[in-house]
Amino acid sequence: MSTYAIGDLQGCYEDFRRLLDRVSYDPSHDRLLLAGDLVNRGPQSLECLRFARDNAGSVLSVLGNHDLHLLACAGDRRRLKPGDTVDTILDAPDAAELLDWLAAQPLAAHDPDRDLLMIHAGVPPQWDLQQTLSLAAEASATLAGADRAAFFAHMYGDRPSAWDESLSGWDRTRFVINCLTRLRYCSPQGELAMKPKGAPGSQAEGLLPWFMVPGRRTAGTRIVFGHWSTLGRVEWPEHRVWGLDTGCVWGASLTALDVDTGRLITAPCQPS
Repeated sequence: MSTYAIGDLQGCYEDFRRLLDRVSYDPSHDRLLLAGDLVNRGPQSLECLRFARDNAGSVLSVLGNHDLHLLACAGDRRRLKPGDTVDTILDAPDAAELLDWLAAQPLAAHDPDRDLLMIHAGVPPQWDLQQTLSLAAEASATLAGADRAAFFAHMYGDRPSAWDESLSGWDRTRFVINCLTRLRYCSPQGELAMKPKGAPGSQAEGLLPWFMVPGRRTAGTRIVFGHWSTLGRVEWPEHRVWGLDTGCVWGASLTALDVDTGRLITAPCQPS
């Protein structure tokens, strides 16, 4: 039995299946941990989402920003952007079931036996593991509950940029979701910088990749994440951080991490 963590699929279903063949994935014995962004920009978002839903007994996915965008667009198609490729999901006969399943997926997943935290994007330096899980569960309850549609009317935006225990309402939920599904850079004090998307070295002075901030309170936790295709694969065992978004949707590769052995398996992808 093996457990594989896999970076962003973004609708690249055929590439995903080739990677599963490469690791000899057997759903009756093996487990998949997907780092979010199952959908959008690639050509087969519907197939990716159905695979994850249909294999829920052996597949766990955290939510990414593109997954949340799909859920928001399901309530208001005017939110669709040029380049979005989620119409096949919205028009599918099982759309309601797929979207309900997606909304019920966590924003963070923790395997205490392996001391493994999976998120899509990042964690601000002020949060430790337990606070990260607590705030993720709090936001997930909003996404899975009756306030889901109301939240999507308030989801888009970069403020507030700094954590404060007194944050409440939509500001609090938006901050949590921005961290877990969009974060790349922040200041050493933990102020979020949501605009920069390039590789380290391209950011403004004073900004750091979230996982390089000195004193980060999750530094002792093994963290696997996706989201940052310009960063590419990060294998930083001394700081217990693995980044797995290797840009499959852009024609680069799709990467799996055997979480028990640390072995990384990469499969080349076709441009979508």
